[in-house]
Amino acid sequence: MRLKLTIAYDGRPFLGWQSQVGGNTVQDILNEALEVVAKEPLRLHGSGRTDTGVHALGQTAHFDAPDGSNMNPYNWVPALNTKLPATIRVMACEEVPPDFHARFSATGKTYRYDICTDPVLPPLKAGLAWHLPRLLDADVLARALALFLGPHDFHAFAAYRGNEQEDTDYVRTIRSADLETLPDGYRLTFSGDGFLYKMVRMLAGSAVKAAQGRLRPDDLAILLDQPPGLPHGKAPLCAPADGLYLENVRY
Repeated sequence: MRLKLTIAYDGRPFLGWQSQVGGNTVQDILNEALEVVAKEPLRLHGSGRTDTGVHALGQTAHFDAPDGSNMNPYNWVPALNTKLPATIRVMACEEVPPDFHARFSATGKTYRYDICTDPVLPPLKAGLAWHLPRLLDADVLARALALFLGPHDFHAFAAYRGNEQEDTDYVRTIRSADLETLPDGYRLTFSGDGFLYKMVRMLAGSAVKAAQGRLRPDDLAILLDQPPGLPHGKAPLCAPADGLYLENVRY
């Protein structure tokens, strides 16, 4: 039986999602919990990476239950949560078809980015929002976000892990890029068919720079759809991990 997990986590204590030597990633800790519950090693596949300090409300992953297991999907939730730290929670578990894959079956994702503009960052928001106690022009912020809509080559809004191929496809389609005013700041929400490495943080950082009057929207627009070599340069600012949340993955 193939099972899909929906997982939420506070990214502050962890070195991101992806398993790595030395552990202390969300995937490593979940794998350890799975092994304890299943009494054998199981392989957990995630929908994609989140970086150190990035949070998730609806990360997804799948695994194959051991042969002969009589646990139904519902029972996996409390069984795993009793073996996990409070900063990681399995929110749901459901059976999926045998050909389902958490990464390759995904059709899109939604991320949100929270900004706190209060003069003082409340201590309970430390690591959970980008603190910007400077005035932002909300109209310019909304205009900047609108530039990202539709299909674009986002090469200038991607960071690199060092293993990219020269022919990497950097075209992604942003279906929505919404601005919500919060009592203490703003929330940016991006939905699209996929996102490059650190792309959401670069989109958020660039839009904020425009809203601070430090970048014209026209200058931001020419960063999109550039030819090879990026003659107009890269995105000017990568926002910190603090305010970024993976909201959900669509299938």
